[in-house]
Amino acid sequence: MTTPAAIYRTSIAHVRHTPLKNAFTYSNYSWYVDIDHLPKLPRLLAPLAGIHAADHLGDPYGTLRGNVETFLATRGIELDGGRITMLASARVFGYVFNPLSLFWCHNAAGDLRCVVAEVHNTYGERHCYVLDTDDAGRASVPKAFYVSPFNDLQGDYRMKLPEPGERLAVSIVLERNGQQPFIATMDGKRHAATARNILAAALAVPLAPLRVTLQIHWQGIKLWARRLPIIKRPHHPSQEAVQ
Repeated sequence: MTTPAAIYRTSIAHVRHTPLKNAFTYSNYSWYVDIDHLPKLPRLLAPLAGIHAADHLGDPYGTLRGNVETFLATRGIELDGGRITMLASARVFGYVFNPLSLFWCHNAAGDLRCVVAEVHNTYGERHCYVLDTDDAGRASVPKAFYVSPFNDLQGDYRMKLPEPGERLAVSIVLERNGQQPFIATMDGKRHAATARNILAAALAVPLAPLRVTLQIHWQGIKLWARRLPIIKRPHHPSQEAVQ
């Protein structure tokens, strides 16, 4: 079964509770694709939506499927050719930044086997979490990757990552010492990946990946100006089959 490509016009919210309170929301859009059947766009629209294996885990010269399967094999997980869908930002005029990419990995019978949450930070590093989600898309995992200069590696992520339908509803909650210092949510509505909808999304949020990068840095500057302590970035060992 092939999943038609779609665009989710999203609202993304970040809420920080401790040690300082800070919250912001911004608009964005994400692509939802079957990685074996990537959309083929008209030549004039191609610069608005480049989806490449090099922007994700594994061999930059390989394929998305090959790289995901190779990574999962290091965790003892075999899909036997089952469908893999991905939610991510695409390249816009050659630039992309994906704070979070999600891969829903199914077995040959069509059952969801696991979810891979691929996280990028602004230091050019990436980390992949393999999640065994319940029927509601929920799973917990220890935090293992430095994302923000204002949060160390302590705590657990409580994620809710149901495979999107007409609506997208993703949340990530950092839990530490009985508190929730950080919460991120992404909500959106599905739109068919038609030329009209691609252009509408690109016009609504021009240069979306670049805007995300700038917004992250701007929020960091504001937190630094409020004297929130900066935590030194630790060495992040490369994961097997993740480059």
